[in-house]
Amino acid sequence: MEYEGTVLLVSHDREFLNNIVTSTIVFEGNGRVEEYVGGYDDWLRQRKPAVPEKTEKPAKPQKPRQKQERPRILTFKEKKELEALPALIESLEMERDGLYESLSNPEFYKQDGSRIPEIKTRIGELEIEITEAYKRWEVLEAILKSVSV
Repeated sequence: MEYEGTVLLVSHDREFLNNIVTSTIVFEGNGRVEEYVGGYDDWLRQRKPAVPEKTEKPAKPQKPRQKQERPRILTFKEKKELEALPALIESLEMERDGLYESLSNPEFYKQDGSRIPEIKTRIGELEIEITEAYKRWEVLEAILKSVSV
């Protein structure tokens, strides 16, 4: 309080400003800077009421355009995949059936028994692959049919 010089102080603590400062420099907007005697509360009492700026008429809110739902079409890659699926499923089923046939042959069990778990695991993998291939086929066919309807 006894300091005779000038200190430029920036703070958001309004009470602190009210108790310490003797003048307040305020950025008023549009590049204008004004000085007021006293602290924050003094500035509030001295300031000029805000003059509303020239405003343009509010633009009419535009209604969002509704997108027309176009039916999804198959991509080139999906068309090729759809064409290849029947052959893929057939080959997977043939491999699975061959493994089942091997397991049903009594001579198979007279050989080394270490192949049995390996074949059962492969049959499980084939079942999953066949199921996934059928699901994919259904999805692609549904897309194809939605376009032609």
